[in-house]
Amino acid sequence: MTDLICVSDANGVRTLRFDRADKKNAITRAMYSAMAEGLEEANTRSDIRVVVIAGSEGCFSAGNDLMDFMEAPPHIGGGETPPVERFMMALMMCEKPVIAAVDGLAVGIGTTLLLHCDLVYATERALFTTPFVNLALAPEYGSSQILPGIVGRAVASEMLLLGAKWDAKKAEAKNLINAVLPTEGFDAAVMEIAQQITQLAPGAVKTAKMLINLPPEDIKDRIVREGGLFAEQLRTDEFKEAVTAFMERRTPDFSKFG
Repeated sequence: MTDLICVSDANGVRTLRFDRADKKNAITRAMYSAMAEGLEEANTRSDIRVVVIAGSEGCFSAGNDLMDFMEAPPHIGGGETPPVERFMMALMMCEKPVIAAVDGLAVGIGTTLLLHCDLVYATERALFTTPFVNLALAPEYGSSQILPGIVGRAVASEMLLLGAKWDAKKAEAKNLINAVLPTEGFDAAVMEIAQQITQLAPGAVKTAKMLINLPPEDIKDRIVREGGLFAEQLRTDEFKEAVTAFMERRTPDFSKFG
């Protein structure tokens, strides 16, 4: 574990925060390991409903720490699992909703990790760039497939071929992020969104996230898949609580479900 990742749990939300502001939150192997551990544990804890990934004030992450990176260049899928791959898999496999809160610089994996989060919010001073080709490197973390699917091939090439820098407004316009929020009160605003999710039925949230992240399939097959899961949810105590609360004209209480 490293003290360069701050882990805090409050009211059903786990926050994983990069805390290396003097190095613009450049991520080391130890930091990747700590992030992976935080995500893996959150995935097993029924009391944690949402994970928030954040940075320091004015800087999300400058990407990989290049000195650390050069000491032990990772080979994703090459046998022994490097810390960055463990983090990548932990984020991809997390069944809880993950929200990214981007304030300031988001370079390299500071941007590509956002493609694996469920919701992404940024301040007006956020700046997104993926300068892999500029460093004589290839794109990473599925970005060569996911980003064109979000913004289109030509627009994705701005980032992945030219290493273009997108401000928050362009990132929002191109659907890289959900919304631009005011810098003042940013953390509180993101936490309010996270709290909304903690009040929902966790089983239903898990199922919805799973469906959203499935690979494309024939629409008839998807309808059948959804129908089967819908039928399963109808038999859950979560659904009973939702219906009872509706009949009693009260807010449902899903706190006892995990």
